[in-house]
Amino acid sequence: MNTVTVLGAGGWGITLANYCARLGHSVRLWEFDPHEAERLRQERRRETVLPGVDIAAEILISADLDEVLAQTRIILQVVPSQFARGVLHQAEHSTTPADALLVNCAKGIENGSEMRISEIVRQEWPDFPDEQYAVLSGPSHAEEVSRGVPTAVVIASASEENALFLQQQLSSRTLRCYRSHDVIGVELGGALKNVIAIAAGICDGGGFGDNTKAALQPRGLAEIARLGRKLGADLMTFAGLSGMGDLIVTCMSHHSRNRYVGEEIGRGRKLEEILGKMVMVAEGVRTCKSAVDLARRCGVEMPICEQVHQVLFEDKDPLQALEELMNRDAKPEVWM
Repeated sequence: MNTVTVLGAGGWGITLANYCARLGHSVRLWEFDPHEAERLRQERRRETVLPGVDIAAEILISADLDEVLAQTRIILQVVPSQFARGVLHQAEHSTTPADALLVNCAKGIENGSEMRISEIVRQEWPDFPDEQYAVLSGPSHAEEVSRGVPTAVVIASASEENALFLQQQLSSRTLRCYRSHDVIGVELGGALKNVIAIAAGICDGGGFGDNTKAALQPRGLAEIARLGRKLGADLMTFAGLSGMGDLIVTCMSHHSRNRYVGEEIGRGRKLEEILGKMVMVAEGVRTCKSAVDLARRCGVEMPICEQVHQVLFEDKDPLQALEELMNRDAKPEVWM
């Protein structure tokens, strides 16, 4: 067994920490706020993000990056994408072992830079080998993984050896891990499906019907694949767990924060009001900005993401957005 450090004590971070502890790993859980870290040490629970789930007694909880990163073998990066750079910058000069593997478990694209987490790591940890970076993604709501609901995810790394090692260390009878070489595709699939899930929620909130939502998902996947191909991803990745699998669950599940945001917008509420009452992060809102900026820079057509952007940030009527999508110029179903 190995020492596993989980950066980020939100719902997914707590779930992964508990899961790794059940596998027999020695686990450290990092919480950025020292006062909250102390509360978690005392109460062993975070009801606002993961109700009814205790943090295992054997897990070390700390706000000290040096403490949690010392002599660790596997680092699970669960800090939301918009805040990951700051944490990685702080951790650059920590006591992280030279052979540690960094596994990104967050799903998003940074605003402003339009960078994926792997690209941020290259900037903030310039001496860190690409082969020691991996990304874990797929249809994996924390609420279900924490209860042992059978789940499958994919782990992508440029190193087959490290992907296989992580697959062996993190797989169990309740969480099946597949492996992949396509870091770009797995990162993009996990991030961009959140934007399409907001659109799916708008369909639900606006009462558009099953046909509309069923059409939205494959057309959304086509947009993700177009951008992925432009950026060097393997198109087959988007037919797998981090593409179609994650897209389906995020568009359909009542656990999905991004779908919830869209649903409330479809019912007529304003974005600021919705986000102001949410405890957990809906990554798709900020990723929508990055996705649209990235697509424009790359010259890739992403009409659904464009319309979601206008609804979220330009106060566009969702009905008008749907009307414009339905009346676009006729195209073949598959075009790249």
